[in-house]
Amino acid sequence: MAEKLHPSVLNVMATLRERGASGDVVVLDDAAPTAAAAAAQVGCEVGAIANSLVFEAAGAPLLVLTSGAHRVDTGKVAALLGVERVSRATPEFVRAATGQVIGGVAPVGHPAPIRTLVDTWLGRHEVVWAAAGHAHAVFPTSFAELVRITEGTAADVG
Repeated sequence: MAEKLHPSVLNVMATLRERGASGDVVVLDDAAPTAAAAAAQVGCEVGAIANSLVFEAAGAPLLVLTSGAHRVDTGKVAALLGVERVSRATPEFVRAATGQVIGGVAPVGHPAPIRTLVDTWLGRHEVVWAAAGHAHAVFPTSFAELVRITEGTAADVG
C-alpha cells in the first residue's frame, strides 16, 4: 500500500515516526480540502480538525494550526509575534515553504522548520485530526502531541 501513497504522504509518515507520533495516517475515500469535509469523513466535530494555514509574517512562513471551528485573527497573531502584519500566503509560497499543496498541508514534513502556532482551542478535543501531506490523507493526534511534534507554541489565535 505504501508504494501507492503520494510522496508527500510518505514524507509526513516518516516524519511522524521520527518524532514519535502515536497515530497512523488514514487515507480517505474522498478529498478533504476543508475542515467540514474532513470532519464528515472521520466522524468528528469540525472543531477537532486542525486546519494547517500558512501565512507570511515579516517575509517568513508562519504555520497556524487552528481549530476548524473558528478563524484566525491575523491582527491578534501579528501582535503576538511582534510583527507589523500577518497575511495569507499565496499557493506558490505555501508550496515553497511546506513542499505540500493547499488542502493537504501537514503540520510536519516540511523542507525546513517553520515557525508554528497551535490553536489552544484544539485542546478541547481528546483526538485532533490533521492533514498528512495530501487532501486524501489525515492522521489522529492530540493537542499536546501536535505542539510537541511541530515544536510549536500554544496560542490563542482566534
